Amino acid sequence: MPAGASSSEPSLRVARVTHRTTAEGPGQRTAVWVQGCAIRCRGCINPHLFSPHGGTLTEPSAIVESAREAGDEGITLLGGEPVDQIDAVGELARLAHDAGLGVICFTGYTIDQVLARPEGDALLGHVDLLVDGPYIDAIPEQERALVGSRNQRFIHLTGRYSDYDPAAVPDRVDVRILPTGEVSIAGFLTADGVGKLASAVHARRIFKAD
Repeated sequence: MPAGASSSEPSLRVARVTHRTTAEGPGQRTAVWVQGCAIRCRGCINPHLFSPHGGTLTEPSAIVESAREAGDEGITLLGGEPVDQIDAVGELARLAHDAGLGVICFTGYTIDQVLARPEGDALLGHVDLLVDGPYIDAIPEQERALVGSRNQRFIHLTGRYSDYDPAAVPDRVDVRILPTGEVSIAGFLTADGVGKLASAVHARRIFKAD
């Protein structure tokens, strides 16, 4: 158990965790998709993560330990909606910082809405880069990496990623075929892009199998 972890730490409902990805922010990262989202933005590429049911209850300390074992520079929190599980996500961010990992958090809430919560300060005190704001399909982003609409902001809460310019880097996609045969995709794509990529990967796998 990492230093500072508590035996009574809150469990986080997680949809999936991907280690050693470079598609979810600067450097090699552990990406954590939480399960459940109360915002439910129209056109979201992860509607299967809206339901608060499903996923796996996981201790934040276990995620941090696996990120360290993977040799990752930091963690990226996505969803679903991380702030909807603010106690457990805050504990994950704290433990990650204590372990020397950088923390990036994506949220569909604005920073003011996060700070309005009793636990908001505690969470943001352990986040290096906050990407805030709901996805608005009427104003798609055409220039910056990692975000889908122009209203979404990159807010540097520490200087750790101050040299990261989302307008100067391309979006990246990390595609992995798991031992189970499932296709895992990380990185930003439109919903249409996700469907086309998944179909193409599936088609190639069938072709090779023949």
